Amino acid sequence: MAIGVHGFSSRSYLTVRRSLIHCVHKVRHRSSVAVVELPPVGVPEEEETHFTRSDGRVEGDSKAFEWKKLSSKDLGITTSMIASPTRYVLNILKNKGYEVYLVGGCVRDLILKRTPKDFDIITSAELKEVVRAFIRCEVVGKQFPICHVHVNDTIVEVSSFSTIGKRIGKRIDYTLGRPLDCDDHDYIRWSNCWQRDFTINGLMFDPYAEIVYDYMGRMQDIKNAKVRTIIPANMSFAEDSARILRGVRIAARLGFRFSRDIAYSVRELSRTVLRLFKGRIFMEINYMLAYGSGEASLRLLWRYGLLEILLPIQAAYLVSQGFQRRDKRSNMLLSLFSNLDKLVAPDRPCHNSLWVGMLAFHKALVDQPRHPLVVAAFCLAVHNGGSLSEAVEIARRISQPHDHSFSELSEPQDLDSDESLMDEIRGLAASVKSALINMTDERFVSQAMSKYPQAPYSELVFIPLSSFLRASKIFESVEMGCEEGFVPKRGSKIDYEFLAMGNLQEVRHVFARIVFDSVYPLSLDTENNSVSQNS
Repeated sequence: MAIGVHGFSSRSYLTVRRSLIHCVHKVRHRSSVAVVELPPVGVPEEEETHFTRSDGRVEGDSKAFEWKKLSSKDLGITTSMIASPTRYVLNILKNKGYEVYLVGGCVRDLILKRTPKDFDIITSAELKEVVRAFIRCEVVGKQFPICHVHVNDTIVEVSSFSTIGKRIGKRIDYTLGRPLDCDDHDYIRWSNCWQRDFTINGLMFDPYAEIVYDYMGRMQDIKNAKVRTIIPANMSFAEDSARILRGVRIAARLGFRFSRDIAYSVRELSRTVLRLFKGRIFMEINYMLAYGSGEASLRLLWRYGLLEILLPIQAAYLVSQGFQRRDKRSNMLLSLFSNLDKLVAPDRPCHNSLWVGMLAFHKALVDQPRHPLVVAAFCLAVHNGGSLSEAVEIARRISQPHDHSFSELSEPQDLDSDESLMDEIRGLAASVKSALINMTDERFVSQAMSKYPQAPYSELVFIPLSSFLRASKIFESVEMGCEEGFVPKRGSKIDYEFLAMGNLQEVRHVFARIVFDSVYPLSLDTENNSVSQNS
């Protein structure tokens, strides 16, 4: 039966002080006198952690769990939920006689009725056979080779059981051998699931047999909204410290909780993420901030002590706000990303230059708070390509109340003349430019948490030169003057294809919309109208 067919690479890095080609950092504690104590990283009190053993038992449990082969129909999964390019690749390989499955996070998302960020295919075909099956296909990766199949403008990733199987020896010390009642086909599928990072990613879906295989016995973790590693978290994170960031990303996006084992291991091993290549760190942070879970990701990074390592400037801001690790309050930084989250999604991401620009914009306001009128006019000037006179004219007509809770917004000042307002707008543009430069300066980053001796020393700069330049371009016209030939976006509908590509018109439009919605939230206007009607 055939199924009906209806990123980002970082090569160059900004070098301000010295070469940043590789992420090799010494992590040490500071010796300066404390001004404010850093909030302790807490670990949630949760139930006992259990780990799946390969003999079909669960560590800490005397009973063997039942392997489950679940009907995809009963789970509500239909073939129409699979992206068209993925269905095309599945059909080609299936018609050539190979076994094909969807595996990993996409199966989890389909079960949860969420749109997967992407679809991963695994097949019984060798990678060289996959290459021969498609006109545009190449093998990528040396340590973990996979195939990239090009279908129109989409890349579909295909891995092979034979390649994955070569890595199973890495966990032989923890596994106890082949499980009972395991035939050859089950063993091949089980071996692959055992190599996964988290239990909720250890699911495999055969769209032709309409079966979801749960060899880890952890469908229950999906029901319980729990992120749990397949093997003990400290072992899993030692294998690949990128799993720490991936775990945060998954928990943030799904609203899941960490197992106690993961919570402890993230806290203890947080500094190991500095061993990762900067391109990998940037990719993981981009997945967190650009795909609809930015606010939740920032909160989790802060809760588990990762923010001061990855984004020390933003961590210092949270400390200055008296923000506790499990704080439920909001602030301007979190509000900006909350409003971004409302506009993007896993299948509708923004370009990385947008969130980089947002971080720089916020840092500029932290360094020098501005009047809400200045911020509003600045956003309008960004949107229209640098026409300050038009921005000032529109901004002065704003009657909607602003959010008074943000310390980044200053008290009233003398802005009666248009020229004084324009000067303030240019000053903000210059501050944003300066913030962007500082965010990519190792020395500046390393000093961000200098007031807090408990904080780990981090000089990590992972923003590549290409993203720095594109983020700078967003604000360039405000400081330099109106851009010749630039046509501002008309209407409120977002072109998500352009936004993902980093189209300047689209990125500027979304940036202005996010900032305006944060400074002038509609809820405040609604509350004021309600008070007036009841008076």
